[in-house]
Amino acid sequence: MNIDELVNRINELARKQKSEGLNEEELAERARLREIYLGNVRRNFRAQLESIEIVDNEGNDGNGSKPLH
Repeated sequence: MNIDELVNRINELARKQKSEGLNEEELAERARLREIYLGNVRRNFRAQLESIEIVDNEGNDGNGSKPLH
């Protein structure tokens, strides 16, 4: 299931919850889908954080050395 399908199903279950409520199976599905979605968000956020490079005004990186480029 891709991220768009995942979000669409989560939203579909949320709408149903508001209108008529969810049965036990749907509650379990919603919880499972939310965990998948949050895991995806966490992985993407961690990848973004790990790709950040801090450089000061003189071009030194966080380790005090000049970058190669």
